[in-house]
Amino acid sequence: MGLAFESADLDEIEEFVSAAYTTLRLRPRPDERPLLRIIRNPLGPISMDLVDWGFGMDAVGAPLGSIDLVGIESGTVGRVESGCAQTEYGPGEMFLIAQPDRPFAAQVRHTRYSHTTLEPSVLCQVAATVPGRTEHPVRLTGDQPISPAAARHLMRTITFLRDHVMPDPTIRGAALVASTAPQLLAATVLSTFPNSALIDPTIEDRHDSHPATLRRAMAFIDDHAHLEISVADIAAAANVTIRALQYAFRRHRGTTPLGYLREVRLHHAHQELLSVDPAAGVTVTEIGARWGFFHPGRFAHHYRSAYGCPPYRTLQRDDR
Repeated sequence: MGLAFESADLDEIEEFVSAAYTTLRLRPRPDERPLLRIIRNPLGPISMDLVDWGFGMDAVGAPLGSIDLVGIESGTVGRVESGCAQTEYGPGEMFLIAQPDRPFAAQVRHTRYSHTTLEPSVLCQVAATVPGRTEHPVRLTGDQPISPAAARHLMRTITFLRDHVMPDPTIRGAALVASTAPQLLAATVLSTFPNSALIDPTIEDRHDSHPATLRRAMAFIDDHAHLEISVADIAAAANVTIRALQYAFRRHRGTTPLGYLREVRLHHAHQELLSVDPAAGVTVTEIGARWGFFHPGRFAHHYRSAYGCPPYRTLQRDDR
């Protein structure tokens, strides 16, 4: 877990929250004693925090400059974005606090929630872009998920990253996790909230999705699988749009660019499991994390599908 904060001093609360998120002015409800607990979980361009307001209060905030999502566990939040009517949210609901460049106001009533933050640039890295388009951040065009099922899927992703990736120093410290985890979160956000990204390939994209594009992309992935690379990096190396790249992989290999990247990294993890000395104390978790597999169970699942046995048997030289 990350930095824990707890205070019953209103000035101290305002100072911490303003430093962590944005300038915030708080007005407690009458006869309520301020109390705030926060557990911060930052990882590169994202953060997944647990926030517990132990009192009722009204808040006015400056623009956040980031994509900030709230998933309520208990209590309620009445959100008032500049120029908009108030909307009240309760347990199980998720919403966008405000557009990154807009101020906001909220009424919080003894609320515990997850506060997920990601930089807008992360959305651009995983979203398809229009050919020739300038590099404006992809925007979420709605403040609520497209469906309750989509919201639940996003919340499960957040919980997985927050509770299983962040607390494990071996996984958290792996270089590839710094790119893989934000991409997973951003992709899930884009599939959960309406947004301005164009997903379907254009005529130009289809024209560019020929075998030569696939070969260039595969060569780049093969040479850079040990580094932090994104779909945008692969598309740039192949000199095509992200949509053309995705269409080429789907058309000619029946997979995705990240699916092929996973295959390559899985191969490298397999080779490392075969080459290390089992008595040296190296673990399957460490090797998996080095190659971007920060969930041991999923690593084992993908490894078994590819090689017919769990990774620990390869490490122990047990082929049974």
